[in-house]
Order: sequence, then structure tokens, then C-alpha cells
Amino acid sequence: MAARATFIFYALFLTSIQLLLTYHVSSAARGLWKYIAPNVGISAMHMQLLHNDRVVMYDRTNFGPSNISLPNGNCRDNPNDIVSKRDCTAHSIEYDVAMNTVRPLTVQSNTWCSSGSVRPDGVLVQTGGDRDGELKARTFSPCDNNQCDWVEINNGLTKRRWYASNHILPDGKQIVIGGQAQFNYEFFPKTTNPNVVALPFLAETHDQGQENNLYPFVFMNTDGNLFIFANNKAILLDYVKNTVVKTFPAIPGGDPRNYPSTGSAVLLPLKNLEADQIETEVLVCGGAPKGSYNLAFRKKTFVEALDTCARIKINDANPQWTVENMPHARVMGDMILLPNGDVLIINGGSFGTAAWELGREPVLAPDLYHPENPVNSRFESLRPTTIPRMYHSAAILLRDGRVLVGGSNPHAFYNFTGVLFPTELSLEAFSPVYLQREFSDLRPKIISPKPQSTIKYGMNLKLKFTVTGEVTTPVKVTLVFPTFTTHSFAMNQRVLVLDNVKLTRKGKSPTYEVQVRTPKSANIAWPGYYMIFVVNQNIPSEGVWVRLQ
Repeated sequence: MAARATFIFYALFLTSIQLLLTYHVSSAARGLWKYIAPNVGISAMHMQLLHNDRVVMYDRTNFGPSNISLPNGNCRDNPNDIVSKRDCTAHSIEYDVAMNTVRPLTVQSNTWCSSGSVRPDGVLVQTGGDRDGELKARTFSPCDNNQCDWVEINNGLTKRRWYASNHILPDGKQIVIGGQAQFNYEFFPKTTNPNVVALPFLAETHDQGQENNLYPFVFMNTDGNLFIFANNKAILLDYVKNTVVKTFPAIPGGDPRNYPSTGSAVLLPLKNLEADQIETEVLVCGGAPKGSYNLAFRKKTFVEALDTCARIKINDANPQWTVENMPHARVMGDMILLPNGDVLIINGGSFGTAAWELGREPVLAPDLYHPENPVNSRFESLRPTTIPRMYHSAAILLRDGRVLVGGSNPHAFYNFTGVLFPTELSLEAFSPVYLQREFSDLRPKIISPKPQSTIKYGMNLKLKFTVTGEVTTPVKVTLVFPTFTTHSFAMNQRVLVLDNVKLTRKGKSPTYEVQVRTPKSANIAWPGYYMIFVVNQNIPSEGVWVRLQ
């Protein structure tokens, strides 16, 4: 009891002052790691960056006391909880990026293995979970006075959603797809009846006893239809008419890529947005060979993970997958789109699968994927961390260009000793190469638009920025949507390279103006808060929040 009281006192202490940092800094060539918070109180199983530069994180409510108390002396009473019938600790926090502080939040129902996204007004909408949370929806409205907290909506969902995926739609609503034993989708807020629509594709990709179709990879195509990938196959779905518009071939080899054989996927940056048909490519990386889950769970045999990535142009008349090899075999890896268009592949293990205690051999070194390079010259391996980030770890892009990494709890409870991978309560930040000091003179600094500015569809947008070093054309401007990340999938991840109209220098000063065209429709970029970046010679500026509407 004394030890736990000490933990809780320390965690509360962190909420009121800046965290005292112990850095492990790697200064050499390919990126830099910084240990930014030793103990945020919970394991960061789910993460969402908000437009006030706060990150909401949470894990689950029914696997024992965390290391941070609930605010205002609150407690959670639930006789059905596995461990604590009365729990006075928090299972959600708000992390302030600028101040490097945490604040406990009150989530009452079980958010384990849930999903979410951000509404056009910037409010986080979170859906589903386990047990008492399976039909819940929850909202969190960003604030700067530390007074905001979770609001829970009873029966916000029609069906139990556990391991489902969410996507924002052009009208700002959310579609919630799949989940355990759910071969259907629904909408939030609820639509007119019926709110639940059958999706046979999810039943077709379901492996009995292993599933491999949970947390399906979902991306909105530029025609408004949804690309949905589950197991090793994909379709293009018109969700309005509930019609499969296109069926894609299986990835060569036929191995599964979704939970629990957890790989990851991204929609590569969208370019030439004024074109009649925009080239749209999906990249799927890692995972575990077919049968890996059963071998790990039943026989404690841990098969090497997949070392392949597959890439496909989904708008081609006859789309086919192109397969490449990564530097590392990787299961449970996160794929994060960087503001310059590169893809960071980070976290995970090289043997086993996702799920409790079933991953082995952590992959400590991130890999960087350059989409514009020729096949077989797209990967480079980066500087490793020292902290294993296995099951239930997560990563997100921050506005300053760093990637925030947290979590890793590959066992059923908050257990810090006597297990292969102890519960991880720390946060790290990985700084890609573009943040290294030798590139500082190439890094733009945006002067305008001002933070929180509103931009419209199909407008000519002028950005002013300064650069102390050389500026070469073309200068890129990218819009980046903040992701909801859990279980190695960053939902709603989207990077748009705006069409460059004109670059001018303002006199002899190091000030420049670039004029670009914003996306022409909500099918290309749904409404909401985006980070906008200027990229010079592959070096991005710090982002500025803008609201597209």
C-alpha cells in the first residue's frame, strides 16, 4: 500500500509542475530519441492529438489500479471489473506537449480496444470498447483551462464495437466498421433506421479462431468511397448504397495483415489534387504469417514476422500489388506519415503476433520509407531506442515534426516485475533526420496564416515563411490530419500535397510567399482541423493549425 501511495503521489505531482526529464539522447546521423516522461500514470494504448496541442491517451478500466489518481477524489465502482471493484485511479490522461505535463481524466466505462476520430469542430469522438463500454460513445472537447473531461453517451452505438475502425466522412460524421463478431458497419451520430448495414466482406475475411480481420485498414478514396482492407484482401465500398465498387486482388503470399497478425497501413500522400482522377496509393507493411496466432497462443511457438510491404494504386483500371522487403521483419509496427511525405515505421516485434504475451524480439530501430524513390531503394534503417514497444504501444505525429511514442503493456495487468516486458508508463519522442541541427538553416518558419485560421475549399492560399538558407523549388505545402492511433493503425491518417501555384521572394529579406490551391472537395479532404507545413528541400517547418471548412 505504501508503495502504491508513493506512486500515486508522484503521478499527481507530475500534473502540477513540469516533468523532470532524464534524457537518453542519440546524437548521430539518423534521427534522435528523447526520453521525455518517465511516468505518465497509464500505458498509452490509444492516442489522439488535438488542435490545442494536447494529446488524449487512455488504456482500459478493468485491469487494475493505474499510477495516477482520478481527479477530485472520484472513484469508479463496478462489481464486474476483473481486478478492482472500486478503482480510484485514472485510466485516461491529457498530455500537454508544450508544457510536458499530464492531467488525469475521468473515463467511467471500459475503453479497451476501442476506436475514434475528431469531428470537424475539433471534438474527439471515441466509440466502443469492452464489457460496459461496448455500446458507449464518448466525447472530449479540447480546452485550455484544464476543466474539460470525458462525456459518456449511453447506447451511442447500436452494436458492440470491440476492435473496430472509425473513419471520418465528407459530411463530418463517422463510420464505425467491424469489430469482433461484427460483420457490418454503422454511423455516429446514428442515422435513420436501419443504422447497421451488413458488410459480407468482413465475414469472408474472418479466420475462425484467429480472425485476422479486426481493426480493418480503412481509407477514404478521392471519389468518396472507402478502401477497406481486412486479412489479406481489400474492397472499395460505396457506403451510401452499400455496394462493392471494386474488389482488389489478395496480397501476394496470402498472409494476413490485420489483428492479431498485426501489420499496419497508410494511404500515401495525395498529390496533383486538381486532376480529374487523383492517383491514390495504399501501402501495407508487416504482419505475421498465417497461423502465427494459434502457434503462439497454444504451443508457445513464435514465428518470425513478415518483412514485406505491398503497395497498390487503387484507382488503376487493373490494380496490382507491388511487394518490397523492409530492413526488419515487424509485427505490431506503427506507420506514421511525416509532413515531408516520408513514412516512418516504428515499434513492434520481429516474432509472434499481437495479443497478450504473444510478441517476441522487439524491433528497436525505426525504418524510414521514401515513397518517391525507385523500388528497392526506398528504405533506410534509423537509430534505435532502448525501450521495447510491443503490444498496446502507440505513436503519433506532433505539430513540431516529432513522433510521440508511448505504451507497451503485453500482459493482462499493470505488472512491473516478473514478466518479459513490464508495463511501460513512459513517453519518448523520436526526432526524424529533418530536425537535426545541421538542417536548421533550411527549415522554413511560417509567418502566415496565423494559428487557428480558417481556410476554404478550392481557394488560392498564400503562405508567408522565412528561411535563412537556400530555398529551392518546388517548395511543398502539406496538409496533415491528426490521427487516432491504437493497435498499430493510425485511423484517419491523411497527408495532402497542395498544388503549387507560385513562389516569390519578398525583396532581399529571407521572406518568401508561396501560393497554393486548397483541396476542391470534402472527398479529398474532409472538414476539420489540419496541420499545415511548408517543406523546403525535404525539410518541413513546424506546423500551424488551420481549420478547413
